[in-house]
Amino acid sequence: MTHRPILSIDYGRKRLGVAVSDGLGLASHPLQAVQRTKPQVDFEALAAVAEAHSIERLVVGLPLNMNGSEGPMAIEARTWAEACAAALDLPLDMEDERLSTDEAESFLKGAGLRPSDRRKLRDSAAAAVILSTLLERERASG
Repeated sequence: MTHRPILSIDYGRKRLGVAVSDGLGLASHPLQAVQRTKPQVDFEALAAVAEAHSIERLVVGLPLNMNGSEGPMAIEARTWAEACAAALDLPLDMEDERLSTDEAESFLKGAGLRPSDRRKLRDSAAAAVILSTLLERERASG
């Protein structure tokens, strides 16, 4: 069974981590992060990625507090994600991203990358973790 790829974004004020799923819906692949500028420019960069990968939907990490509540950053991310989904004309899923950056950092460190190299890859690796979590949950639910 084939799936149309999903675009995953790890929202940040300076950078947007970006990852896409494969055509089987089994794996997530980090791409180059997008340096934030103006919303319209950011959306255009993401639209180019979406077009290049035939993206079907968008998932954006939701930075919940450790107790599961939504704080100011989660509200900001949700507002941005809704605007992005509208600009890209894609359905939107929000995915709990608690500890995704920590998991990405551990993976990159385990891969033997130097701290300076890990910083360059961390945001998109976190987007890949967010997407992997969504894909695993969807496979489990059938």
